[in-house]
Amino acid sequence: MAKAAKSSKKPKEAKSKPMKRPLKSASPKTSKPKSSKGSRSAPAQAGRQTANARGQASLDLGIIGNGTINALIDARGRIVWHCVPAFDGDPVFCSLLSPKLGDTGFFDIALENETGRRQHYVDNSAVLVTVLTAKDGSEVEITDFAPRYKLHERTYHPMQILRRVRPLSGSPRIAIRLRPLTGYGARKPVHTFGSNHVRFMLDPLVLRVTGDAQLPMLRDELPFLLDRPVHMVLGTDETLQESAGHYFDEALNATLAYWHEWSRYLSIPAEWQEAVIRAAITLKLCQYEGTGAIVAAMTTSIPEAPDTVRTWDYRYCWPRDAALSVRALNRLSATRTMEEYVRYIFNLAVKDDRMAPVYGIHFQDELPEREEATLAGYRGMGPVRVGNEAWRQQQNDIYGSVVLAATQLFCDKRLVRIGDETEFRRLERCGEAAWRLHDQPDAGLWELRGRKSVHTYSAVMCWVACDRLANIAEWLKLGERAKFWRKRADHIHKLVLKRAVHKDGYFVESFGSNDLDASLLLLEGLRFVSADDPRFVKTVEAIGKTLVRDGFLLRYAQPDDFGAPKTSFMVCNFWYVEALIAIGRQDEARQLFEKLLAMRNPLGLLSEDLDPGRRELWGNFPQTYSLVGLINAARGLSTKWSDVV
Repeated sequence: MAKAAKSSKKPKEAKSKPMKRPLKSASPKTSKPKSSKGSRSAPAQAGRQTANARGQASLDLGIIGNGTINALIDARGRIVWHCVPAFDGDPVFCSLLSPKLGDTGFFDIALENETGRRQHYVDNSAVLVTVLTAKDGSEVEITDFAPRYKLHERTYHPMQILRRVRPLSGSPRIAIRLRPLTGYGARKPVHTFGSNHVRFMLDPLVLRVTGDAQLPMLRDELPFLLDRPVHMVLGTDETLQESAGHYFDEALNATLAYWHEWSRYLSIPAEWQEAVIRAAITLKLCQYEGTGAIVAAMTTSIPEAPDTVRTWDYRYCWPRDAALSVRALNRLSATRTMEEYVRYIFNLAVKDDRMAPVYGIHFQDELPEREEATLAGYRGMGPVRVGNEAWRQQQNDIYGSVVLAATQLFCDKRLVRIGDETEFRRLERCGEAAWRLHDQPDAGLWELRGRKSVHTYSAVMCWVACDRLANIAEWLKLGERAKFWRKRADHIHKLVLKRAVHKDGYFVESFGSNDLDASLLLLEGLRFVSADDPRFVKTVEAIGKTLVRDGFLLRYAQPDDFGAPKTSFMVCNFWYVEALIAIGRQDEARQLFEKLLAMRNPLGLLSEDLDPGRRELWGNFPQTYSLVGLINAARGLSTKWSDVV
């Protein structure tokens, strides 16, 4: 069940608990990221800087996180989005969505007479560094991260954000401005304080900020001369049993060591290494460690386009999106994400024969949608929604997505535990549902709210469920079950070829339709057709002629429940890149890929949508779909390592 609306009743003060010390670790190098050494990456970097100069400032955000919580930080080092106690919780910092209480809902370090800013991640990590410059040349450096490292033979990832601000040059004067809200921006929380901390009485919990700055500076926003580093620990109401500086340093070193080790074993392409590593780390941050769920994005209600009501809450797990995330990380050899996600999805699959298109990160199968009037919305463009009515829809592709995400579990010899017949029998329930629904109308992967059709992509994903189950049965030497599922897969395959091919020889978006949509670009990658199949080649060509606007691809052109789409769906462009590669148009694919890389924000991240004319990012952020597309396209295009070293 979905969580009920939060109560406005103040919680009682909890008794403070001692905080665990982090594991000691050697200090890794913390330099700025280097540019990719591949000669073909340079144009993308230059193009990205130009695009940002044209006005992507509003989504120039970085993400930090650890699998329990995350935060979005803007170019001036302001935390503008942070939900507690988990990804789908109340945003204690919500200035990204314009709280109506005014200049509040954030946590920043205000540098007096600030005139410049720059930002980067520490190489191959989720540690973000922001440098602010004052008019007189004074500089301060803000370092932000969420602790994540090995401790007591498990991964330590508390509900905690660590910040350090230190002077780099001159005599900078700063103010620490800590302005949380509670109840989705409805109220300023009551706060108490001690000798070195401030406690905020939020609706769901008590938030404590412990620091080594003098209390008036932390509590009252008094400006002061920054002549030494200041450290702050933001998290649950636990007593810090050591100095904030010592805790920060040890946690930073251990967290950097964790991310450097994780990145080291990625099987990345020879080209665009920096872009792929950043995308992979961000995908990892989008998995909720408590259950294994992978969210579509960290935010709610960033519009798909300016002045539209297409504002949705993406802080939940769509098995379709998650399956693609798992496949992308598997291809990079980050297989643990798959194992954790399969655990999550099996918990859902055993509950009911019918699976919903979207679930909460804590296994909620109902996500009632409501609007929060206390938040005006991104750039004042509401409504702000909590929950997502897609849980009520029928989307028949979901069953194939579940089977697809789990398939590698049965054949990857690197895994400690290979899938067995027990897991196979669980997946067969998804296969039965796919067989039952393969020729039935649904809302489709675009989640149309006003009409249903027998969507080609949904039917193909039902084929995927049966096809992969046949493969798994063969690996497990279950001969009769392999024949059973192969027969069903063959039946669906023939039906799609009969009902979903236009008289001119290309696939259409639904049975009997004349329309196209970008999901048809996936048919070759799903192995439904071969790359040289004339029907697929004609489909790619038709989509290029029909759906491209200002050089970028729409997901579909026909009007839906809310009118005609205005923005390009970012992942569709990467699908187009992969399809162009498949049919041999490599140069065209590379040109488009470089153009897409140029649309990333300065930290290498992508949202859901792109305004083709203004070259501006829109939609929820960071979008896992878009990052998956980047990874897959880079792998398909890159020069082989054997040709480089």
